[in-house]
Amino acid sequence: MASPGGARGYHVQVLDRTFQILDVLAQEGPVLGVTEIATRLGLHKSTAHRLIMVLESRRFLERDMSGKCHLGSRVMQLGLAVLAQLDIAEVARPHLRRLVAETGETAQVGVVKEDDIVAIASAQSFRSLRLATTVGTRIPAHCTALGKSILAFSSRDVAASVLRKDAFKCFTPNTITSPARLRDELQRVRQLGYACDNEEWEKGLRCLSAPIRDSSREVVGAVGIAGSDIRLTENRTRMLAAAVISAASRISAGLGYVAKGPIPAESRLNGIAQTQKAS
Repeated sequence: MASPGGARGYHVQVLDRTFQILDVLAQEGPVLGVTEIATRLGLHKSTAHRLIMVLESRRFLERDMSGKCHLGSRVMQLGLAVLAQLDIAEVARPHLRRLVAETGETAQVGVVKEDDIVAIASAQSFRSLRLATTVGTRIPAHCTALGKSILAFSSRDVAASVLRKDAFKCFTPNTITSPARLRDELQRVRQLGYACDNEEWEKGLRCLSAPIRDSSREVVGAVGIAGSDIRLTENRTRMLAAAVISAASRISAGLGYVAKGPIPAESRLNGIAQTQKAS
């Protein structure tokens, strides 16, 4: 009879080999034969076959018509379950702190709730003149950079709930108050890759924002910075926007979003930012 320690060692080895099979399929697949898997892992073919049968019975692994193996539906279900449990605010916090360090401005993440933007995470600027944000604060979507970046890149249904209004509440002389003007503004946001709030919510306050996407490629929120119009000048807008777009990309990646290619706006703005820093 094997000793308790030996039994534990044996089962750990079995689990380790099982996970190695999943890893090799993920990294070197998408499909591999039993012999190929055994060769790559240095296993006897019969050992690999037994482990593969167990994985197949649990749907972690499936076989095609030729008998070759590929990752199964259970792996996808577990992956989606993990992503569903990710909290946007928790994922965003370290990136918000980095954004504050890069820009010197207050950074925040917001989501849409009943045509308003609700702040769910923030990191305060170290400057004496700064925007003091509180998690849970609600602001109308039509006059904020966070709101405009979400509306611009979300499905039509999301924007339709806001655009169906006859008019929007006016907060400053710069506030967009008509649906037609907001539609034009959202088109401009899509072209730029980021949104601006040019003293539309509060005089003297300017904001920049970019959308956050999750593993389903849907927009689930936005990240942005807010600060005095004295610092967030037109000359600095593109450099700061590049930092915001980069933060949005990192948060999105943390939520499982995989871009099909570099975002044109991000590439262009990063180039401009580097030029401005060098000058």
